[in-house]
Amino acid sequence: MKKGLVKFHDTIVGTVYQVIGEDNKDENGYFFQYNEDYIKNPVHGSISQTLPVREEKFRNEENLIPFFDGLIPEGFLLDLALKNWKLNEKDRMELLLSVCFDCIGAVSITRLNDEERK
Repeated sequence: MKKGLVKFHDTIVGTVYQVIGEDNKDENGYFFQYNEDYIKNPVHGSISQTLPVREEKFRNEENLIPFFDGLIPEGFLLDLALKNWKLNEKDRMELLLSVCFDCIGAVSITRLNDEERK
């Protein structure tokens, strides 16, 4: 599982993650979920109009959730990341976790390593 913390104005608001290869195919896909604490007190509101604050997970079976896909750089910056970090352009979740820790704007993604996931 690939997983990252989502920060909005330097406040942790939720988790974005990808599940692949689980026995139950209904569990596979891309997900975003707001943290319980943020749901109780959404000081900055929703991170996007398409991702309103709610308890239920957001899920996309096939592709990275469009809001997060939009954070990934394009053009020259994408080419630079692909070349220097030897990333696969088709692995959108890996790109998100690798290059979106310091995005332009209020949202950033911090990769969770295996120890932090437990």
